[in-house]
Amino acid sequence: MASTESKTQKIVEDELRGIDWNEVDQYPLFEGCDETAAKQEQRQCFENTLLQNLGMTLQDFHFIIEDDIETTIYVDFLVDNKGEISVVKIDKNTMLEDQLPEFRGIIIRGIRSMPNPAPALKRGVPVKTRFRLPLQITTK
Repeated sequence: MASTESKTQKIVEDELRGIDWNEVDQYPLFEGCDETAAKQEQRQCFENTLLQNLGMTLQDFHFIIEDDIETTIYVDFLVDNKGEISVVKIDKNTMLEDQLPEFRGIIIRGIRSMPNPAPALKRGVPVKTRFRLPLQITTK
């Protein structure tokens, strides 16, 4: 007959195997995002708020360029378990970097200056999450 401790251990192991550790129960949420909304809506609210804040940051700068730019770059963000956002990676784009060498720094400063969201939750525990978002750059 198995001991109570071994039965408990088996239940815990089965429960842990059943958890999808690559998916959160609640996405990070900025103020104004609905925590009772469906997960996909939470994600959209988070991403849209992040992109709107970056858009406002970029509007504050006057860029002088030689050639029109129409490109998409991907930015990888990390929201840690305290809700702090940081840039993990910005895709290289030679044309963009040649004409707007300050672009990378502006994006990083813009991320640092925006309000922190509430962190993502997994089983009620704050967890870090990583996002990859496209930034469409058009100067036409």
